Amino acid sequence: MTGARRLRRWDLAAVAVMVSGALTVVWNLCRDVSGTMNVNYADQHQFEFFLAHGAAVVREGRNPFHTTAMNFPDGVNTMANTSVLGLSLPLSPLTMTIGPHATFLVLLGLVFVLTGLAWYALLSRTVVASPVAALVGAAWCAFAPGMVSHGNAHPNLVGQFLVPLIVWQVIRAARRRRPWRDGAVLALLVVWQAFINEEILLFTAVGLAVFTGLAAAVRPDLRRRARPLIAALAVTALLAGAALAYPLWWQFAGPQAYHGLGAHIPTYGNDLASLLTYSTQSLASAVLPEHLATPAPAPNQTEETAYFGPPLVLLLAGLVWWLRRDRTVLVLAAVTVLFGVLSCGTAISWWGRPLLAGPWQAASRLPILDSVVPARLALVSIAVAGVLLALGADRARRVAPRPAAVALGVAYAVALLPTVPTPLAAVPRHRTPAVLVNGVLDAYVTPGHAIMFIPPTRVTVPEPMGWLAEGGLRYAMTGGYFLGPGGDRGRGVSAPPGRFFDTWLYDIRRTGYVPPITAQQRALAVADLRHWRVDALVMGPTRRSGRLRGAVTRLLGVTPQYSGAEDWVWNVRPLLWGHSHAPLP
Repeated sequence: MTGARRLRRWDLAAVAVMVSGALTVVWNLCRDVSGTMNVNYADQHQFEFFLAHGAAVVREGRNPFHTTAMNFPDGVNTMANTSVLGLSLPLSPLTMTIGPHATFLVLLGLVFVLTGLAWYALLSRTVVASPVAALVGAAWCAFAPGMVSHGNAHPNLVGQFLVPLIVWQVIRAARRRRPWRDGAVLALLVVWQAFINEEILLFTAVGLAVFTGLAAAVRPDLRRRARPLIAALAVTALLAGAALAYPLWWQFAGPQAYHGLGAHIPTYGNDLASLLTYSTQSLASAVLPEHLATPAPAPNQTEETAYFGPPLVLLLAGLVWWLRRDRTVLVLAAVTVLFGVLSCGTAISWWGRPLLAGPWQAASRLPILDSVVPARLALVSIAVAGVLLALGADRARRVAPRPAAVALGVAYAVALLPTVPTPLAAVPRHRTPAVLVNGVLDAYVTPGHAIMFIPPTRVTVPEPMGWLAEGGLRYAMTGGYFLGPGGDRGRGVSAPPGRFFDTWLYDIRRTGYVPPITAQQRALAVADLRHWRVDALVMGPTRRSGRLRGAVTRLLGVTPQYSGAEDWVWNVRPLLWGHSHAPLP
């Protein structure tokens, strides 16, 4: 069998492995597509909204960088949010065909597959000779515990399929003297990645800069390649800078722009113990006793970004020692450790107990870095660990005696099997109120006006974002879960500033207590609704719906109209604007 034919057979095996892994991860969501959500349902609803926004951009020519379908009338700066235009625009035909909820599920599985295949292509074509070794490293890069944890509704972080291509193109640029061609291709990849996730692009750029700088310092032969690489990078900076100039201006200076995130974000770091424990979504957590399977503290289940486990940490350390004559391996190890330490955040902790200040404490004060979630820096360590795993397996197949190679294979199995992913957990999904998709509200909502959900949308009440998305963003809504200005010194917060009416509604939903209603409260509520230019109030399935319905009816003096199931609509136009309409059918 020729080498090319053998490689093609392993390519098919790589496709099978990545597809099988992705199906395993999303299995619980696939069993009942319309009836289930990710456990991180707030972020899933938000991504479904932005998938619908991408479809609306293609279908209606809406502004891709700003939308008033959420947070009406001020709107949302989509460039300053995870609007994933680099994914939502290409997927817009699918979104318009099967809806944003089903499209999200397709996207989540697809990014796992594409990321794994991209790493396999890079490793098998440029890094190692053995396709088996490349497959081992690529599978880890795609399905490491940190990646699977971000499968909890973070397709923008899981979707790293452009990262290996960017690395590959940098390698090509250093080996060839075609600065314009290589720089232009790299610019296209950079621009596309910027519209998927800028955080991953930043990590990739910094990681490559650290690696190339250290590699050039310890390997004089690499310095000769500096000139063609610098020339290609200059072309990339010129072309990508020109393409991204206006979107970045909009992001940092356009409507609803903000500068940095809250002071709590730099504290979202990895606990040191996370290196020696297993994540919630790993095979080890599913089969080990509870006292052995408990993961170290994390900001939340979605941000369990390290979690290698003791055998894998020992294996990686052993591989670095075995391959220490290769200076590139030492550089890779240094990058892994550096980003692992940075991912600890502002304080290095052990099982939640701070030990000393982390280096991120100083870095988090810098512009751009003040918007980074430090725990995610471990994603760089995950990728580099995958390269080390591929290099170790490749060396074992080429030069190690058969008994030693077998022993190393057993060590790989012991280290990697506990990290095998288990299906993501799922929760029930609320159905979309019919009035948002059947056009009934058209008679009540005029152009330039909005609807308001009861209670208004925010991170704790995210369902209306998904409902609005299922309706194709046919209407604009007040409130929302997004990042916009409102914090100290213009920092981003996840909700617009509260007013009387929405605060009053949230309190009732939270406590069930309806305070005595006064004329002053009614005047404040009417003023708020006029400020938001609301024509209709809509209530779908929600907690304490009876209390909320009665409270809103008494406060506004408007009788709601029953529209089926648990859905109610208040036509407030006569109250606010003096116009009336026929009742809902």
